[in-house]
Amino acid sequence: MKAIAIIAASGAGKRMRLPGGKSKQLLEIGGLPVIHHTLRAFEEAELVGEVYIATKAESIELLREMALKAGFGKVRHVLEGGAERQDSVGNCVRAIAESGSEAEAILVHDGARPFIRPSEIDEIVRLSLESGACVPANRPKDTIKFVGDDPRYFGATLDRSKLLQVQTPQGFRTELLVEAHTKAAEEGWYATDDAALVERYFPENPVRIYETGYHNIKITTPEDIGVAEAIYRSLREEG
Repeated sequence: MKAIAIIAASGAGKRMRLPGGKSKQLLEIGGLPVIHHTLRAFEEAELVGEVYIATKAESIELLREMALKAGFGKVRHVLEGGAERQDSVGNCVRAIAESGSEAEAILVHDGARPFIRPSEIDEIVRLSLESGACVPANRPKDTIKFVGDDPRYFGATLDRSKLLQVQTPQGFRTELLVEAHTKAAEEGWYATDDAALVERYFPENPVRIYETGYHNIKITTPEDIGVAEAIYRSLREEG
């Protein structure tokens, strides 16, 4: 087995303004939950052998049943997440390490990114094994500016040609990610993504860029639902 995938699916969707803490991963795109589309991509990826899901305690059985009903045989572990995304991923990383898995790479993916393609997943696995770490990203379409010392005014304009918008799945050689999460837990140090952990604890190992298109969006705000439906229709037409 080349890789194990961790799907972070504990988010309550605060920016989606969902009632009762409903999970945004359970919103429907094309008549199926967001997380269903996500899991299907990893099920079809050739280089992923197992999938771990970190989710809220009340969603564990629901996701197990969903995976079973859909025939997603790679989903063998649905675990309770933690207070922060990093805690959730860390729970899965520790479970993988304790299992004695021989997987060479671990991918970490946002459950609310339903349109990653199986071929892209496989390429990220390949590049992760080759370089130690690989992160998908795309180029910003808008001009990006710093906020000035006075938050009412802009500061410097950044060089857009040297900026990338980071996505997931982020891939790492297993030993790098396990040790990075172990050290971060010991220090109580939190980052916004797993690549930042590896950059902190393994600065000698640069993170490889895998440039992608604009289809791999993250469902974050209500406006994203309409965009996601359009992407879903477009991908279906492409076959």
